[in-house]
Amino acid sequence: MADETIGIVGAGIVGLATGREIALRRPGTRVVVLEKEHEVAVHQTGHNSGVVHAGIYYAPGSLKADLCVRGVALLRDYCRERGVPYREIGKLVTAVRPDELGRMANLYERARNNHVPDLRKVAKEEIKEIEPNAGGIAALHSPRTAITDYPAVAREFAQDIEAAGGELRLGFPVTSITGVPNGVEVGSARDRVRVDRLILCAGLHSDTVARLAGYGREPRIIPFRGEYMLLRPDRAHLVRGLVYPVPDPRYPFLGVHFTPRVDGTVEVGPNAVLALAREGYRLTSISPRDLLGLAGYPGAWRMAAQHWRTGIEEYRGSLSATAFMKDAGLYVPGVGVKDVVRGGAGVRAQALDRDGTLVDDFRIHREGRVTAVRNAPSPAATASMAIAEHIVDAVFTGT
Repeated sequence: MADETIGIVGAGIVGLATGREIALRRPGTRVVVLEKEHEVAVHQTGHNSGVVHAGIYYAPGSLKADLCVRGVALLRDYCRERGVPYREIGKLVTAVRPDELGRMANLYERARNNHVPDLRKVAKEEIKEIEPNAGGIAALHSPRTAITDYPAVAREFAQDIEAAGGELRLGFPVTSITGVPNGVEVGSARDRVRVDRLILCAGLHSDTVARLAGYGREPRIIPFRGEYMLLRPDRAHLVRGLVYPVPDPRYPFLGVHFTPRVDGTVEVGPNAVLALAREGYRLTSISPRDLLGLAGYPGAWRMAAQHWRTGIEEYRGSLSATAFMKDAGLYVPGVGVKDVVRGGAGVRAQALDRDGTLVDDFRIHREGRVTAVRNAPSPAATASMAIAEHIVDAVFTGT
């Protein structure tokens, strides 16, 4: 239908990509993006490390796998068209212990099934040719893995929406979502907006906003803070591309790694510690409301019972730079505490089921006129344009 109004809650990269996709595919449809902050890309998008994932890690056939691979191609072309930095600097996924070789072999097969381009196995001797300062006994090399500037991409998406006649309503914290005849009314403390359909891309607050729309309480968002060190400027030359560990399949986190940024800095991290606030970018950030919600959720206690040892180790790294750099030094030997300074932090919106399972795949649900993104962690930024296609297909065709 022409002349519909589609509301989107959340001006992160997924919400903005979705608004742009609607504006392009459905001329005459008006897009209104509702965002509680006074600028776009403030939270997960604005604290992203900038990696464009190639699709190595994700279960074949999952939404993550399919949308990541599709999203890379879309994002690469878009960045080149708009002049946003996009650099294929490559990635080494490095085994440093013999017991990791089996997991690395499984990862290679998974990546092949996902059609990751130009991926190859690298012997110990070849690692030095790619990364002269890297350690390890074997690796996978993904030369097409890239880095970009996701906040810049998000700003471009926002401009596309406005150029197509859409609107960004910033400073609009959503407090109510109510069904009305032939539409949905979205309210804040000071204003109300009526739309024909509504798409929820609320990131760290996706569960609370979904409940306003009548969705169930699960999955619940659990915030994990990822903290980074930065290589000192005179040591940044030690790393050419991305250097990652072989991930532990029990967790949806990739472990501490080395990440060159488009601004020339090199991050080391992140760890993954339970944040005490949904927007808890500092160790001292505490939200009593968020803590009470966490303490009252059975899934949080079941998760803690399963993973408390790992949690303690992650907190040790948060409190001690020496502990933080202990494992990092295995991947780039010789790099230690003296070579780094404290960097920034981000908070990951990780969905958790009632049984304590960390939700791995994207979850996107549609009920009537409201579509909710319930879980969209990494590689959501990489896949944002493909996620947008998927959402628009679901909203307008029911597929």
